[in-house]
Amino acid sequence: MRYPTRRMSLRLKGWDYRSPGGYFVTICTHRRMCLFGEVVDEVMQLNACGEMIHTTWAEIPIHCQGIQIDAFVIMPDHFHGIISIEYVGAAPRGRPEEWRSEAQAENGQAQGLAPTTPAMGDVIGRFKTMTLHRYKKGVNDGLWEPYDNRLWQRGYYDHILRDDADLAAARRYIRDNPLAWALDCNRDF
Repeated sequence: MRYPTRRMSLRLKGWDYRSPGGYFVTICTHRRMCLFGEVVDEVMQLNACGEMIHTTWAEIPIHCQGIQIDAFVIMPDHFHGIISIEYVGAAPRGRPEEWRSEAQAENGQAQGLAPTTPAMGDVIGRFKTMTLHRYKKGVNDGLWEPYDNRLWQRGYYDHILRDDADLAAARRYIRDNPLAWALDCNRDF
């Protein structure tokens, strides 16, 4: 029997993932390899690789205009975080040479281009690419164990945060995730 090669999308059909608001995301390592540390007495203890993941996530607002990060947790084999997309909008009225901001100049954007908000998938793609690049360097330098062909699972899970109660629940889930690790470890993959 042949299975379809097209993968079913996990994204909400018709939703613009550049839309302002909050998004709860989960990203898992390939084959759920435990690479980022361990949970000890219900507290996540990051190793050097986990610290690299932490640093890379914290850098997202620097590299992605209009993106803010909220609560997040790095677990041995997965990551949960909240991304907030803020509306950047179109260029202001006036002459094009006045549109260029310091951030655009530092990022090498051409003069006169209006800033644009990246889609959530672009942000996650950048995060995965940057962490893979840094992980490969760590493996080549002998700091971290080699990965099995891929660092991350293909895709990611997201949940659109619809209101303050949804945001509070996501923050609670992130905060409590290390507490549930012992139960999570007994799952079948």
